[in-house]
Amino acid sequence: MEQLSVIVESLCLQGTGNLAVSLQRPTPGEPLPEWQAGAHIDVHLAPGLIRQYSLTGSDEDRHRYHICVALDAASRGGSRYIHQQLRPGDRLTISPPRNLFALQPAKRVVLIAAGIGITPLYAMALQLEKQGIAFTLHYYCRRAEQAAYRQALSGDWHYGRCHLWYSDKGNSPRQHIAADVTEPQDDTLIYLCGPEGFMQHQQAVALAYGWPAQAIYTEAFKPAALTEQSGDNGSFMITLASTGQQWPVAPSQTIAEVLIEQGVSVPLSCEMGMCGACLTGVTAGVVDHRDTVQSEEEKTAARQQIALCCSRSHSDVLVLDL
Repeated sequence: MEQLSVIVESLCLQGTGNLAVSLQRPTPGEPLPEWQAGAHIDVHLAPGLIRQYSLTGSDEDRHRYHICVALDAASRGGSRYIHQQLRPGDRLTISPPRNLFALQPAKRVVLIAAGIGITPLYAMALQLEKQGIAFTLHYYCRRAEQAAYRQALSGDWHYGRCHLWYSDKGNSPRQHIAADVTEPQDDTLIYLCGPEGFMQHQQAVALAYGWPAQAIYTEAFKPAALTEQSGDNGSFMITLASTGQQWPVAPSQTIAEVLIEQGVSVPLSCEMGMCGACLTGVTAGVVDHRDTVQSEEEKTAARQQIALCCSRSHSDVLVLDL
C-alpha cells in the first residue's frame, strides 16, 4: 500500500484532553491527496504502532491534514504516544485517505456525535455547508470545556444548526433525545460517531421512532466488544482461489497471521476489524464476521468480504479470492 511521508506542523489543544495535530508534506507547498468528509488515514507512530484517525476540518486545504486525538485512559499506545511524545517537526508515515463513512446523497442530514467522535462529523458539517445542504449537528460531551471545535461549531452557519449538549447540564445522551430523531423524514440521513454504546443507543432510539435502518450510518473509533460471539474459535482451512494452496487456521491464529507466515502479502492496519484495510473477497464458505466496518447488509450479501485480521469461518473450508 502506498505510504506518504509527512511532518507534524503543529499541535494544539481542542478542549480538555483533546490534541489537534496538523500534518503537512516535508516539502513546503507540496499538496496532499484529496479527501472528503468521513475519510480516515493510518498513522504510523512508531514501529508496530499504527492507528486510524478521521480527517477533520475543511477538505479544501490541500497542503495539510488535521486530526484530533483524545487522551484515552485505556489507550493501547496510540493516544498516549500522541499526547506525551509527539512533537512539532516529527516525521511520520501515513496512508492515503480511505473513506468508508462518506456522505451519501440526501436533501437533509442529521449528525450526532459524542466525545472525539466529532472529528469526522465536523468535517461533514463543513462539507454540507459548502454544498448548501441542510443539516443539524448534535454534539454530546460531559462538560463544555471538553468539547473540541466548540468555537467553530458555535458560530453562524448558513445551511445548518449545531447544538452542543453537556451531561453536567442535564443533557446526557442517555436521557436527552434530539428533536430531529423523533421526526423521521424522507430524503434525510443520520450519521453517528462516538463510543459503541452511544451509537447503539442512538441507533435504537432512531429505529424506535421509525427511521429505516438504511438511513442510519455509523463509524466506530474503538472496536466493538465481542462478548456476544459464539465463542467458536475452532480450526478451519483456508484456500487461495488463484492457486489452490491450502493451510489450516488454528484456534489461536488469525487468517492474516497464517497468510503472512506463508508469504502472502496482507494489507494490515488496525488489526481489530475497524478500518477495512484487509477486507478480502470470499468465493466459497460461510464467514463468521467479527468486524465492525461492514454493514449487516454487506455481511449477508451474495458477494462477501472477510476481515482477515479478526473474522473466522463457520464452514470447514473458506476459499479466499487471493
